[in-house]
Amino acid sequence: MDADLSSFEQKVEKVVAYCQTLRDENRSLHVRIADLEKEKLALAEKIDTTCVRLAALMDKLPEQ
Repeated sequence: MDADLSSFEQKVEKVVAYCQTLRDENRSLHVRIADLEKEKLALAEKIDTTCVRLAALMDKLPEQ
């Protein structure tokens, strides 16, 4: 009986440790997602700015 209880206790400890690992990984992934979303917004702004500048340059080109 003690052996069964000890085995069960070890399994529970492993599950708890695994859950903590998953929580840590999840937290890390949330931070990474937030960083990537900020980067995406910055890149979208650069693309928009570039499109406006290109349109202005194209307007300056002589028509043929």
